[in-house]
Amino acid sequence: MFYGLAALIGIVAGLRTMLPLAVVSWAARFGVLHLDGTWLAFLGKTWLAWILSALAINELVVDQLPSTPSRTWPLFFAGRLAVGALAGAAIGADHGHWAAGAAVGMAGAAIGTVGGHGVRA
Repeated sequence: MFYGLAALIGIVAGLRTMLPLAVVSWAARFGVLHLDGTWLAFLGKTWLAWILSALAINELVVDQLPSTPSRTWPLFFAGRLAVGALAGAAIGADHGHWAAGAAVGMAGAAIGTVGGHGVRA
């Protein structure tokens, strides 16, 4: 079950970079994801959830600007892969498999990035 969620959050990371981190952070904050005692426990901090939410809203605005580079630009692509891996790791860590979650999240981010670019082109 968590593989599907990790893939889905990865696909979202491919489409919107900050949204998956905000979602995972709020899920950890409200106890939906149990990250206490893991290296990802920092995601459950209230202040971080608010900051990530603000960044996600900002991204929605900035992404609409004509000067925003393509999501497949190497630095942006790598960022989306990293976010997909981190969000997937958080979902996997809740089930004791953070490395598998990270791998699936990263694969989902690659799919979301390339698929999103294809739809927009």
